[in-house]
This record gives sequence, structure tokens and C-alpha cells, in this order.
Amino acid sequence: MNKQVQHPESVNGNRIDESAERVKQATSNVVSSTKDAVERAADQVESTLHSATDKAADTANRAADKAAELSDRGREVYDETMDRADAWLETAREYVREKPVQSVAIALGAGWLIGRILRR
Repeated sequence: MNKQVQHPESVNGNRIDESAERVKQATSNVVSSTKDAVERAADQVESTLHSATDKAADTANRAADKAAELSDRGREVYDETMDRADAWLETAREYVREKPVQSVAIALGAGWLIGRILRR
């Protein structure tokens, strides 16, 4: 009869060790699942930020293209206006060359009229 008798301290020690192992395993499981959830959330945030950045860059590029287009159109209008002004000035010069006396009379009359208007 070789029965081994376990001492109560030994039985309690085994139970404590088993409980500690279960707690360690549960803790590891919780940490692992939390880690996975955090990584999924981080991946989703990163994807959303990349998408938002791409949209912002696209909008900025379209705005820059529109600004360049408007700038070019403004430059064209300015050039056309300057060409018209040059043409009118050349026409006025030709008139003065062809009819100097009439030009002086017109200038004097326009000056007198402007002076009368500004006095009132």
C-alpha cells in the first residue's frame, strides 16, 4: 500500500498555480484581442487619412488649374485692351497729323467744357 497522501499545502499550491496559469492565459487573450482591435482601428484611420489627403490634393490641383486658366484669360483680355488702346491712339495721332488746326480747336473746346463742368 503505497498510497501517496497529498498534503493540503501541496493541493492548495497546485490550485494556485493552475489559477495563475488561467489568469495569465486570459490576460494574454485579452491583450491579443485588444492589440488586434487597435491595429484594425489604426489601419482604418490611416486609410481614411490617405483618402482625405488625396481628395484635398485633387481639389487643390483643380483650384490651381482654374486659377492658371483665369490668369491666362485675364492676360488675354489685358492684351486685347492694350491693342485697342494703341489702335485708338494711333488713329488720334493720324487725325492730328492730317488736321492740326481742327485738333487744336477740338482740344480747346473740350478743355473749356470740362473746366465749366468742374467749376459747378
